Amino acid sequence: MIEVRNVEKIHQTGETEVRALQGVSCNFPGQVFSFILGPSGSGKSTLLYLMGALDKPTSGEIFVQNRSLSTLNRTERDTYRREKVGFVFQNFNLLKNLNALENVLAPYLPLGVSTEQKKRAEELLKQVGLGQRITHRPSQLSGGEQQRVAIARALLKRPLLILADEPTGELDTQTGAEIFQCLRDVSDQYKTTVVIVTHDERYIRDTDFILRLRDGKIAE
Repeated sequence: MIEVRNVEKIHQTGETEVRALQGVSCNFPGQVFSFILGPSGSGKSTLLYLMGALDKPTSGEIFVQNRSLSTLNRTERDTYRREKVGFVFQNFNLLKNLNALENVLAPYLPLGVSTEQKKRAEELLKQVGLGQRITHRPSQLSGGEQQRVAIARALLKRPLLILADEPTGELDTQTGAEIFQCLRDVSDQYKTTVVIVTHDERYIRDTDFILRLRDGKIAE
């Protein structure tokens, strides 16, 4: 599904170079729950953003379904992010002035929302347990409920890949477990590949793929 081939990423801060990734090579299997683990500063989020084409590697290549992301022009990268990848972040990234349904539809609001998209957004909110909270705004939702809205938003496009960066970082243990179960349920139903960056190993199962990073290199 995803092949990472000798990827390096160097961040330049003034005259200082930070080598976030140093020659990382690995393969993430398709339709599987995968975890990227490691201490802070190990390059976990950097690798996730590269796979989502939110950034470009300094050297090396990342292939998604045998196509190198490095060969995509700006329009193709935008299309890849918009149509192929669903993002779930730690801070939810919901718009405060929109209700749950509108937040799920937010990426499509500038272009106009079809009746089919609205119906699917409503169905997704019901699927993640928010059928009674569709008209509520973020301030009226708990942290776990806001993250469920973010998951529904990521799924609306029927993505090939879901990339989640510390999706339970702001949540308590019980709510975190519910969010991971929600992600697993939708992954099973839609056969979506899920890659998660986390510090918390409590939610990992024996069948999951695990990549450990330390100081920008594969540790295990």
